[in-house]
Amino acid sequence: MQLSALDLRLGYLVSYQGRMCTVSHWNILRNDRRQFVQLKLKDLVTGRITEIKEHGETKYEVLDKEEVDLSHSYRDGQEEVFYKEDGEEVRCAITAAEDALQWPSDTYKGFFVNGLLVSVFPPRHSVLEIKETAPPIRGGGTGQKDALLENGMKVKVGLLCDVGDKVRVETETLEFRERFAK
Repeated sequence: MQLSALDLRLGYLVSYQGRMCTVSHWNILRNDRRQFVQLKLKDLVTGRITEIKEHGETKYEVLDKEEVDLSHSYRDGQEEVFYKEDGEEVRCAITAAEDALQWPSDTYKGFFVNGLLVSVFPPRHSVLEIKETAPPIRGGGTGQKDALLENGMKVKVGLLCDVGDKVRVETETLEFRERFAK
């Protein structure tokens, strides 16, 4: 199916210069008489991100995909091994799953194209423990401070958060959502 750049959205799987890519950023830019679309496309095989600016009418081939819940099992050489809910084993390249596996979860979303697992995405939210942060600031208002999570990600968290607290973080934007005290 062909769609114009204006009709693309985050998460769409497209063919770009013969490669399978997901749309990881999409924004409309306007000047006096024209509309442009700013895109970031992530190659599913290499993991490379390509930033492009296209006319809104530029056509892209959107690939048919199937979305399936998967659970991660182990790494086997240059592949990650997952299992479907029915117990079927599926494999993909490490680069197709490495971003998702930074976020510990029981289930991940797997995208299949023509029966092959081509990409794995993390859950929308993840609950992680804070490993490093400044001491809590009581009565400090609604500001935020830096924190290092157990998966190595640096995020901004609320002023009341302390080392050892668990926090819910949105995996796509790294936004702090809520705190769970020790």
